[in-house]
Amino acid sequence: MAALYRVLVPVDNIDVAVRFYSRVLETPGKRVSKRRHDFDCGGTILACYDPALDGDQPSDGWAFHTNQYLYFAVNDLPQILSTIKQAGGSVIQTTQRMPWGEKIVYARDPFGTPIAFVDSSTVYI
Repeated sequence: MAALYRVLVPVDNIDVAVRFYSRVLETPGKRVSKRRHDFDCGGTILACYDPALDGDQPSDGWAFHTNQYLYFAVNDLPQILSTIKQAGGSVIQTTQRMPWGEKIVYARDPFGTPIAFVDSSTVYI
């Protein structure tokens, strides 16, 4: 059986990414190089990576698809709505209940990456 242990998220400013994700994920994470900062999300690492600092040119290959969300389970959806906005992200859709029972908030980080937050008490597995 394979285990997902890291997801790489391209950003164009590592410092802005660290400020945003530190607030939203409520953890300072760890700088592992000048171009990458890791956040432990319950055993899976969210790695914010600035390709330009590594000499890579920006391209569509570094962009997420419009519907390619990263999903995070959280305990307080109303609080995360406020935190996303205060940290520089944008809310796409406020809390909604999905047909399978999850309560979800859809948002984007400061770089446009699609992110979603699910009430942990409703996570569907």
